[in-house]
Amino acid sequence: MIHIIVGTKAQLIKMAPIMVELQNRNVGYNFILTGQHQDVMDELREDFGIKEPDYIMSKGKDVTSIFQMIFWINGNLIKTIFNKKKIFKRDKMGIVLVHGDTFSTLLGALMGKLSGNRVGHVESGLRSFNYFNPFPEEITRILTFQLSDYYFCPGEWALNNLKSYKGVKINTGINTLYDSLQLAKKRIKCVNVDIPNYKYAIVTLHRFENIFKKDQLEKIVGLLEEISGKNKLLFILHKPTEQQLKRFNLYTKLEKNKNIELRPRYDYLKFIKLMMNSEFVISDGGSNQEEGFYLGVPCLLFRYKTERQEGLNENVLLSKFSRDKIDYFVKNYKEFKKKKIKREFSPSKLIVREIANEENR
Repeated sequence: MIHIIVGTKAQLIKMAPIMVELQNRNVGYNFILTGQHQDVMDELREDFGIKEPDYIMSKGKDVTSIFQMIFWINGNLIKTIFNKKKIFKRDKMGIVLVHGDTFSTLLGALMGKLSGNRVGHVESGLRSFNYFNPFPEEITRILTFQLSDYYFCPGEWALNNLKSYKGVKINTGINTLYDSLQLAKKRIKCVNVDIPNYKYAIVTLHRFENIFKKDQLEKIVGLLEEISGKNKLLFILHKPTEQQLKRFNLYTKLEKNKNIELRPRYDYLKFIKLMMNSEFVISDGGSNQEEGFYLGVPCLLFRYKTERQEGLNENVLLSKFSRDKIDYFVKNYKEFKKKKIKREFSPSKLIVREIANEENR
């Protein structure tokens, strides 16, 4: 039995092509939603044509703080111990697929082990080699490596980072996000979104280390105001980001800036359409880095370190918050425009083929 455990929007986006491939092959799978994110999950499912969850671990508000996460994980693990037959449907050992580096990743891996299943980690092997940057993602990844039996690595670099771990390692070549974008492109023409009639750049920020420290968020707002002097910015707000901007009295400052337009977070298809029509993207998200790479859109990373190699020093610049680097990118962003990436193979199909082979052994 194949079990897929997903908790966040980003995870669902990257696991969607695997689920679509299973559905296309008429291979049954057990879809477990952890409940870490609730908002827009149904919209994402409908965008990609994914079935409804077979089991939802918890319902309520999005889990956003570290303290909420600790209680949430413990509660779900206790639920797993007492309800594993109901959650995992049957006693026969199967494969639990988890994705990435969130608390839902670690929860899913622990649930897999507690239920006697094998664990497959999708997007495995990524490392920043700094335990506290990004935090807590780097620690979550290492713990998940320890719990995994199968490692699906998006490239040779990621594969080599797992030399000290036992288990089956498969190089998928690229990230499943590539397949997500191919699915999105088929539907994007029918998507209605307010695209400005002027040149614009997108800003999207959400990382713990950027938004939960006042000094850091003030620095970021100052940089955005400088950039907006010559570039119109669409700031797409994650809910935690909006909350922190208001908490530190920075929201009104941005709201009053005529060159910065604040917009609520969009569903995936609308965001990708906005991104494809933008001049460049300022982000602290790993998925946005990858999307920029696959789409050829210039991307300025507001991070000190990144665990991903996609596009670095090609169409992606890791700023490290250096004013010189930021100024250079903003003035010369057209140099970072690249052709869209095209691949003849699908990492999602490779993953499905591998787990289907394992299930048949």
